[in-house]
Amino acid sequence: MFCRNCGQQYISDEAVICTKCGAQKGAGFQFCPSCGQPTPPNSQVCLNCGVSLAAYEPKGDKSKVAAGLLGIFLGCFGVHNFYLGYTGKAIAQLVITLVSCFVLSPVSSIWGFIEGVLILCGKIDRDADGRLLSD
Repeated sequence: MFCRNCGQQYISDEAVICTKCGAQKGAGFQFCPSCGQPTPPNSQVCLNCGVSLAAYEPKGDKSKVAAGLLGIFLGCFGVHNFYLGYTGKAIAQLVITLVSCFVLSPVSSIWGFIEGVLILCGKIDRDADGRLLSD
């Protein structure tokens, strides 16, 4: 197994960090974890060995269920977007609700409900940093 950050081969499969660059195992996207060759950005498979790169993508620490439920129940305040790190969208939802004195809260509530359902269905599967949501 190779480091996805620098391409260096791990000493053992049980290693948790790379001894060359110090990155956590699975961190980075520049190199194939199977053959160690450079991979193009956003590539789904290694062009050298053909292995799927999605299987090696580490999951983030944010929960899909928590984000989805926050979107469904507190979507008008943008709580789910704050949780996922999408601060701009979250502030927009909060401002729509508060500045209109809750008159336009149905608009941001529907917006939050739809995003909550999309999160639970897996259509929105990453946080603002690009990490996969955990199940």
